[in-house]
Amino acid sequence: MRSNSNLAVMIVLNIVGVMLVMGAIILVLRGLGWINQIPEYVVWALLLLALGIGILGGIRTAR
Repeated sequence: MRSNSNLAVMIVLNIVGVMLVMGAIILVLRGLGWINQIPEYVVWALLLLALGIGILGGIRTAR
């Protein structure tokens, strides 16, 4: 039970970390006007990709 709890916490922290970094990079680049032509749904797709990367990274780190 304890290892499952640690795995869940590790996955959540990994997801949050990856999403914060990718979100910050996207917001800064959009604010500077470098990626204004990227549609909003692509930004959401990138954040969902970050979610997947966080899950896989958390599982990989736990093993």
